[in-house]
Amino acid sequence: MPQVVQGYLKAEGKRFGIVVSRFNEFITNRLLEGALDCLFRHGAQEEDVRVV
Repeated sequence: MPQVVQGYLKAEGKRFGIVVSRFNEFITNRLLEGALDCLFRHGAQEEDVRVV
């Protein structure tokens, strides 16, 4: 049986960097949207996220 690891998803007070390729933008843009949505839903602030 697989081991299940659980934790709290708290992005408050942390800083994040996301690197996104311009190749296949129709895919990578959706991935970026999902990543940002997840971070903001878990407490990240816009000024703490940098997208490159």
